[in-house]
Amino acid sequence: MTTTAATVFALASGPGRAGVAVLRLSGPDAGDALTRLSGRGTLPPARRAVRVELKDAEGELIDRGLALWFPGPASFTGEDVVELHLHGGPAVIRAASEALLRLGLRPAGPGEFSKRAFLNGKLDLTEAEGLADLVAAETEAQRRQALRQMDGALGTLYEGWRRALVVSLARLEAEIDFPDEEDVPGESVAAIGPVLRATGGEIAAHLADDRRGERLREGIEIAILGPPNAGKSSLINVLSQREAAIVSAQAGTTRDVVELHLDLGGYPVVLADTAGLRDAVDPVEAEGVRRARARAESADLRLVVIEAGDSLTAETAALLSTDAILVVNKIDLAAPLSVDAGAAAVYPVSAMTGEGLPALVEGLTAAVRTRLEAAGAAPAITRARHREALEDCRAALDRALDGSAPELVAEDVRLAARSLGRITGRVDVEDVLDVVFREFCIGK
Repeated sequence: MTTTAATVFALASGPGRAGVAVLRLSGPDAGDALTRLSGRGTLPPARRAVRVELKDAEGELIDRGLALWFPGPASFTGEDVVELHLHGGPAVIRAASEALLRLGLRPAGPGEFSKRAFLNGKLDLTEAEGLADLVAAETEAQRRQALRQMDGALGTLYEGWRRALVVSLARLEAEIDFPDEEDVPGESVAAIGPVLRATGGEIAAHLADDRRGERLREGIEIAILGPPNAGKSSLINVLSQREAAIVSAQAGTTRDVVELHLDLGGYPVVLADTAGLRDAVDPVEAEGVRRARARAESADLRLVVIEAGDSLTAETAALLSTDAILVVNKIDLAAPLSVDAGAAAVYPVSAMTGEGLPALVEGLTAAVRTRLEAAGAAPAITRARHREALEDCRAALDRALDGSAPELVAEDVRLAARSLGRITGRVDVEDVLDVVFREFCIGK
């Protein structure tokens, strides 16, 4: 599969001022653009940095820098690629870009380099998505997951399942096309049953992962809940180490959900400070309480906060049923009462003095780690489109196992294999290419 003949360029490093900026060129005219801008008679040795002076069409010096030449197909995109390492001032980048435009190159779109790498067989779609996740990773856990996917772990898993289905499909089609041949074994529907059941079972187990891969990409949601004036806003400020929420002695000051993204021990977390739970009369506060209760229902983990010296209310106790941690705050002002928190862990803390906070952070990190990692598990599903295709595959396999006519079973096995192929880009990918690559930054 090959790309269009256009040669494109883009800033591959971050925008704005920098010590060094990287302009990437890809396409059949990349080498010619380098020789014309640099005035060199020949291209430099492959994959070796050389010092160049880049000049515009009038011969005016643009900048002095380094150039690297990657002849295709041994390049990231599979095409001829040039990288220009220049000084990172906006005026330098603008002048170099204008010179490239005058040579007939066009600016690359979002993700166009990676898209060309996919079209030229350098990446499958899961590897391309892993690359996008690696660029966007903000925490250590996100970086590790993205690297694993970019290295092909997810694509290898899905391709193994697809190959097993393709072999089964070949047996069925041989029996359908050559029913009277002695060399073609009969009863293929029954013969491939164990393969279909095993593959379907593995896919079902893969799907039953509590969406840990998607949650790791997007951040696990932790709702901070409890009665008014329990110190929820103070706690979120301490955890974030900045004044993210307004703190006041007046009850009911938090009217809306305040969200904060946090790196907690290398894991992405979305903390949500909510309105104090009580029967509010003010309509604005009442709406805040409604949103707090809704967030309690949707959160991955609940951090329930009460004041030291207070007992649990019926509503607060109900929040501790599952996926919850009880925080007894303000122990600098009162001794905590003995409360029945059920299976929830209890952490006495003082958001004011910091007492007990290291233990809370450690316990919270452990709870997040438990929800986002599975020791020795297969690569995690990271996107909704993966999950949808796997569900389609499993449904097709279920139909195939219930069928008896070879022609109908073969069609369902074909649909199952095609669903897996959509994930890696083996088949029917035109409708998903824009969805995959529009998330990329320019220059990647």
